[in-house]
Amino acid sequence: MAELTTYPVMEVFPTLQGEGRYTGSPSYFIRLAGCDVGCSWCDVKESWQVEDHPHLKVDELVLGAKNSGLPMVVVTGGEPCMYNLEPLTTALKKEGLKIHLETSGAHPILGDFDWITLSPKKFKACLPDSYLKANELKVVVVNKHDLKWAREQAVNVKDDTLLYLQPEWDRKEQVHGIIKEFLGSGEGSVWSLSTQTHKYLGIP
Repeated sequence: MAELTTYPVMEVFPTLQGEGRYTGSPSYFIRLAGCDVGCSWCDVKESWQVEDHPHLKVDELVLGAKNSGLPMVVVTGGEPCMYNLEPLTTALKKEGLKIHLETSGAHPILGDFDWITLSPKKFKACLPDSYLKANELKVVVVNKHDLKWAREQAVNVKDDTLLYLQPEWDRKEQVHGIIKEFLGSGEGSVWSLSTQTHKYLGIP
């Protein structure tokens, strides 16, 4: 039963979605703990270790989301798809909430989502089925080679999947020029820029 299911949770908080298609949208974030992808530039490495964080029941998570008064819940991590998210999404749906997911796609996507942001990583292969479930593909760009890798990822998603390039925050000054040049070319015209707006605003 959903009410007996727990998830390791690093944090929950109301904020504005800072990235991708829904940038600027008021959202309630549920950040699950645990990650086996291990990006060197990850800005939430404190989420990696499951044992460092408490387990919360589904009904606790749903109550927090409901009481926030926000219509959109973003399930992120860590890598949230290390877990079966069906009990959580089923309970959130019963409250009429829209549910978004942010994942690397390295694990099966289990749950009922209104929007899936797929951000594949070189460190752990994305599953073929994950590409087909993505509503938007977001590739973090650290250097020029990542643009080539981004194009390789894009051939795996559906034709209507939105494509975003996102500068790695600590290298954004160097990477912005690379991305701008690419977006101005014919080859890059199907992509858009995603910036971490929440960091510019100084919010979570």
